[in-house]
Amino acid sequence: MTVTLATSFSTAAQPAPPGGPIPPAAPGEPAAFDIRGFSLWYGTRQALHDVNITVPARRVTAIIGPSGCGKSTFLRALNRLHELTPGTRITGSLHLFGEDLYGPGVDPVVVRRRVGMVFQKSNPFPTMSIGENVLVGLRLNGVRDRNFLQERLEESLRLAALWDEVKDVLHRPGTSLSGGQQQRLCIARALAVQPEVLLMDEPCSALDPLATAKIEELIQILRERYTVVIVTHNMQQAARCSDRTAFFYMGKLIEYADTRDIFTKPANPQTEAYVSGRFG
Repeated sequence: MTVTLATSFSTAAQPAPPGGPIPPAAPGEPAAFDIRGFSLWYGTRQALHDVNITVPARRVTAIIGPSGCGKSTFLRALNRLHELTPGTRITGSLHLFGEDLYGPGVDPVVVRRRVGMVFQKSNPFPTMSIGENVLVGLRLNGVRDRNFLQERLEESLRLAALWDEVKDVLHRPGTSLSGGQQQRLCIARALAVQPEVLLMDEPCSALDPLATAKIEELIQILRERYTVVIVTHNMQQAARCSDRTAFFYMGKLIEYADTRDIFTKPANPQTEAYVSGRFG
């Protein structure tokens, strides 16, 4: 079944095409995402081809590959951001903890609350204070209880490892923070609505090494409570941060395995060529 992204969005599950094995979640390890036969088009251009992948819960999964290979397209599909692009259509199935996120009647706004997103460039709202930036999602969802909001503000900033740095200046604009602090502020904003999954699209690409190290440390903390999926061009970052790594090339999932295996004994020659720096 093919779906055109317009006002409605649904799809029927399709059997996975034959091919290499898809690593399942480890015994006793629940799957956050279970994706089968997932393809995506922008108009007539196919951006993703029959992607089959199981993303384990409360683990960090890295998506790697050269520019234009479909990494960010795949990431944005995980929380239905592609509905904002007219003419996009999909086939296949994409389930989060057993629920078809593209099924009939599923509200994309609810999906985006369950699957938070942190973008490549930090984007705090310039007219809002640090505190208002964190709480904006809750306020837009009608939350007005001051005690609850204050508790969630502190909790989210602590989870983002930012509370001690900003607790006395919450009234200042979010844009007054350094680049690394702004990115952690955006992470706190995503966490405030208590998502089940956190997506990160090149979250360190605009940061200096010190700020990058703080974000990487934060990812390791967050994995205890959240499923994290990160797109990165930095091979060392993928190796340091992730439990599993998926290599995409020309819109196809070429290989998906434990991160150590991807970087030390890849099964596919294309993967080996990419991680060893021979192309990309």
